[in-house]
Amino acid sequence: MGNKRAVVILEPDALAGMTCLKAGDQQERVDLIHDAVRVMKAKGAAVYIDAGNARWVPAAEMAARHTRAGIAEADGFSLNISNFLGNTINIAYGSDVSRRVGGKHFIVDTIRNGRNVSTAGTWCNPPGQLVGTAPTTNTGSSLVDAFLWIKTPGESDGTCGGCPPAGNWWADYALV
Repeated sequence: MGNKRAVVILEPDALAGMTCLKAGDQQERVDLIHDAVRVMKAKGAAVYIDAGNARWVPAAEMAARHTRAGIAEADGFSLNISNFLGNTINIAYGSDVSRRVGGKHFIVDTIRNGRNVSTAGTWCNPPGQLVGTAPTTNTGSSLVDAFLWIKTPGESDGTCGGCPPAGNWWADYALV
């Protein structure tokens, strides 16, 4: 980060997806995230701990996980990274989580949520997605710091259905 301003989205899906871990490994994960918050804040970064998507983990449980992971020391949390849920559902869920973690603000990844769906559906390369709200800090919500494009448009989620490996550029998907 050096002497430049930075916004860090910390560990997408790490808290939301940790239920598959044993209790000790879950504690190690939240401890590592908490440490990362401290280190990056000390370097001057704005830090948002990821909260998965609005249909993955109930708000009360996500708030508890964020509390354990150091949300009090972070700038807030992020939602919808690489997901497709619309702004309405993200703002409702994020507001619920925020209320449970001391009013922390959040950001929403809007790169693939232009259809404004309210259910998560297929997570791996669902067809017919549209680019959502352009990056802005003018969100219309006092709790939402920004709508951002985090995931690269046209990037594959994985080899499901014969698609390219995760992270690879896929022109056919980008141009749909």
